[in-house]
Amino acid sequence: MPFLSPQSDGSMLLHVHVQPRAAHNQIAGLMNNALKLRLTAPPVDGQANRAVLAVLAKALGLPKSAVTLKSGGQGRQKTLRISGMSEADIRAALAPFLQQGDPSEEERP
Repeated sequence: MPFLSPQSDGSMLLHVHVQPRAAHNQIAGLMNNALKLRLTAPPVDGQANRAVLAVLAKALGLPKSAVTLKSGGQGRQKTLRISGMSEADIRAALAPFLQQGDPSEEERP
């Protein structure tokens, strides 16, 4: 499953793996077909979910309302719906973060 997939309504689904309580908020490359996010927020009372939406909206240059949680609200694996941006534009916006990811954490067989 690719980390980014188009939907029939024109939105995009983005699969992410969240690491809460990290030292810094950052996009940390790809991990097992998901975009890895390190967040300072703890996984308590939806704090990490709100941080996921804020970090990705900022990275993509979109309003927070354009990035919504589709599934995975209680786990580390989440699926987000992104509206108002094409697949090519999302990939271009994320490219700098994907190139600086830790190679030891990229896709594993």
